[in-house]
Amino acid sequence: MEKIVMKGGKPLCGKVKIGGAKNAALPLISSSILLDGECEFSNVPQLKDVETMCSLLKLMGAEFELKQHNLKIDASNINKTLAPYELVRTMRASILVLGPLLAKYKRASVSLPGGCAIGERPVNLHIEALRKLGAFVEVKNGYIETKAKKLKGEEIYFDIPTVTGTENVIMAATLADGVTTILNAAQEPEVVDLANFLNSCGAKIEGAGTKNIVIKGVSSLKANKVHNIIYDRIEAGTYMVLTCATKGDVEIENAPYQFLHAVVEKLKDVGASINVKKNGIRIKMKGKIKHTDIETMPYPGFPTDMQPQFTSLLSIADGSSVITETIFEKRFSHVPELTRMGANIKVSGNHAIIEGVDHLNGAPVTATDIRAAASLIVAGLAACGETVMFGVHHLDRGYENLEQKIRALSGSIRREKSE
Repeated sequence: MEKIVMKGGKPLCGKVKIGGAKNAALPLISSSILLDGECEFSNVPQLKDVETMCSLLKLMGAEFELKQHNLKIDASNINKTLAPYELVRTMRASILVLGPLLAKYKRASVSLPGGCAIGERPVNLHIEALRKLGAFVEVKNGYIETKAKKLKGEEIYFDIPTVTGTENVIMAATLADGVTTILNAAQEPEVVDLANFLNSCGAKIEGAGTKNIVIKGVSSLKANKVHNIIYDRIEAGTYMVLTCATKGDVEIENAPYQFLHAVVEKLKDVGASINVKKNGIRIKMKGKIKHTDIETMPYPGFPTDMQPQFTSLLSIADGSSVITETIFEKRFSHVPELTRMGANIKVSGNHAIIEGVDHLNGAPVTATDIRAAASLIVAGLAACGETVMFGVHHLDRGYENLEQKIRALSGSIRREKSE
């Protein structure tokens, strides 16, 4: 077991580089199951979730070579279509192998997924969509069991936009007979990145990034060039919030401004100065942090993955703020930990009512998921005194070299063994 020790009160200053997007890398790796032959990805983030996804495919018979930020993977000789509980329980995104396995190998057995405890995130949307495409699906003994002689194109309507559901249907439909239309699809940049890669391999996908996506099935897919994974908008947003919370001045290289409009507008609301540069964003914060209200929404709205970090930031703002969480019903697990540090936050249903305090105080805290961990890093580096954070493994799932990057910005942070 490990812990992270932070001493707050020092402004973060300097430059930091953003890596590849975790939420783009995972579906891209899963999509290699669809291909005939090897594919290659660059700008691959060095994260525990990426390792887990590669291990899952290796267990199925895929071969891969991961060197720093470059991944070569050949999943064309898979001999198992089972995604076991032992791996899937650690990462929700493991369900992304369901669609490609079914499309390419006509069957799949995938454990009901685990991962962050931030809400139900039901898989019924995936299951009903695959049934519409002609698959037999049943949930049995904790596994999603599915098979189909051949998937057939159909119109799929999602009651609510689902990112992994949209990605699973895209992957399943690429090798289906006929045309599949996804209505009310997720519009996230990571969905677009997946579609762009598959199109470069011979798929026929139109409308990615809009509410309606059309996929014309093809007989086979083959990669013909290296795909560069998009930069991580959530990592970039986290460093922007860290800069504001510590009253710093940071240039964030590779920050994908085009995907960060909702986050940028809220940072401007709290008083940040933001300058968009050719290769990123420079953000500065002086004076009091102003209060603001936030409501999480599907992209292009304010991302739920940035809500915990903003909760920490607004806990030291001047005045009252209200955060409304519309995506996940259990995404306020960081609030009790922040109150241990002196934050004044009351949760009522899906609302967090925040009364800003002058400062937070260091305390022992525990992270319960990836973004809760990020929120506690924000709080710890802004607080007076020393903060010790447990649950470090959550952080490693979503942030590459976070301690090293923060130390390069003059932040006081270190990792230690915990007893």
